[in-house]
Amino acid sequence: MELNINGIQHHVDVEPDTPLLWVLRDDLAMTGTKYGCGLAQCGACTVLVDGQAVRSCVTPVEKVAGASITTIEAIEQDDLGKRVVAAWVKHQVPQCGYCQSGQVMAATSLLRQVPHPTDADIDAAMVNLCRCGTYNAIRAAIHDLASGSKDGGA
Repeated sequence: MELNINGIQHHVDVEPDTPLLWVLRDDLAMTGTKYGCGLAQCGACTVLVDGQAVRSCVTPVEKVAGASITTIEAIEQDDLGKRVVAAWVKHQVPQCGYCQSGQVMAATSLLRQVPHPTDADIDAAMVNLCRCGTYNAIRAAIHDLASGSKDGGA
């Protein structure tokens, strides 16, 4: 099966129903995408598929063959993704950091769809779980980006 991940074609020899998360982590050694719950509830496994935030732990690879998949490893190759990472640093969002790759991916998808999100937009899109409770910092970083800060304000 052919997968376009971070702009590179990868041939993977896996069962079609294998979750994308395990292909990324186990077959391609892209460990920035994290395993959290395995039930699409926590969002640690979030990647972008054609620009949309997708939970890779429940997404069979057969469903994303032919799509453009972006992981945290390449998010800074995208101008918006680079600015999201800079805003995360400026606002000191990560604490333990485990969920943050998924948070960055979800925020990038949100800002691509809604460049100036309201608090309600942020609440609706940023449903990834963070045990450290960095939600206020995440919201501040997103609002900073929405206000037009080109570098996350750094």
